[in-house]
Amino acid sequence: MSAAPDLRVRDRERNPARTRELILDAAERLFAEQGYEATSLTDVGRAAGVSRATPGYFFGSKAELERAVLERCFEDVRRAVREGRQRTGKGRHSPEVILAGAVSDYFDFIAARPNFVKLVERAALADRRGLDRLPIGLATGQEMVAALAQELELPPGREAEIGEMLFSLMSLSWFAEIHRHTLAPVAGIRPDSADFFERRKRHVTELLLGWLRAQRVA
Repeated sequence: MSAAPDLRVRDRERNPARTRELILDAAERLFAEQGYEATSLTDVGRAAGVSRATPGYFFGSKAELERAVLERCFEDVRRAVREGRQRTGKGRHSPEVILAGAVSDYFDFIAARPNFVKLVERAALADRRGLDRLPIGLATGQEMVAALAQELELPPGREAEIGEMLFSLMSLSWFAEIHRHTLAPVAGIRPDSADFFERRKRHVTELLLGWLRAQRVA
């Protein structure tokens, strides 16, 4: 009776690409739910349905596994940015429409990938630095800034302002996800309502449109 689980484990591990994804999925979930420090490679192996030694075999250490998890998350962000650019590139759109689309896309990404938010928040709460040392993270941010500069038709030399706007977008969207059941009700916001995210999108878009208008005047 005890041989069946071992056979299933061996079947999974015969497909290295699939095994790697299973480990990354399990690690992302556990790091987000219980934190990096409280998660062991053994925990990850168990959650992924592979042998205890397999995560170490594929990634070497827990630190490298976390790095791979974050790199995959940033790659997903990068893909979302490029998909958004492809949509806006199919026709002529005003900067206002482009900005509203960027806000909507980012909110949708955060809603679909809450683990990414939790991972970064846990790193911040634990005062664990390192995101700025992820090449793909920096490249993703630079790509987002460059894309917005071009699409919003801002003159050269406004990268710093766009970075500030992007940081505001991150803050306003992440805060809504993290505190939808804590501080949102205190402010009289009902996050359980069906139109919660649509209202947040509209509100954030209006705030950033004010920034965009100011940039054009400056």
